Amino acid sequence: MFMGEYHHNVDTKGRLIVPAKFREHLGETFVLTRGLDQCLFGYPQSEWAVIEEKLKGLPLTKKDARAFTRFFFSGATECEVDKQGRINIPTPLMQYGKLEKECVVLGVSNRIEIWSKELWEDYFVESEESFAEIAENMIGFDI
Repeated sequence: MFMGEYHHNVDTKGRLIVPAKFREHLGETFVLTRGLDQCLFGYPQSEWAVIEEKLKGLPLTKKDARAFTRFFFSGATECEVDKQGRINIPTPLMQYGKLEKECVVLGVSNRIEIWSKELWEDYFVESEESFAEIAENMIGFDI
């Protein structure tokens, strides 16, 4: 399980340090792809296999299913963690996430998320203001 918030910088070569607590669960190689809300999602190989199976089951005849699958898989890439604990984020993913220098790496249950610091702060402020309302809406999910 991934949890916590860590702040790191992307260097000029597009490398980002993955927090040590996350590296042990991600493994030496993991999958990084476009996430929702303009962040990147990172999954251990075992979790990616589960997601891949679920997405394969989506009906090809549904336009939204095709669009989501294309979006999710076309951005996916395997990332290797180097000896210094860094990954190299491909340019298209850097552009999608608006990653320039300061980043926030979050642990979110079965995945990590990589955010530009600015986008994360904006999202956090917006979500914090409506957190009570969001929590109320979660009642139907038995949380």
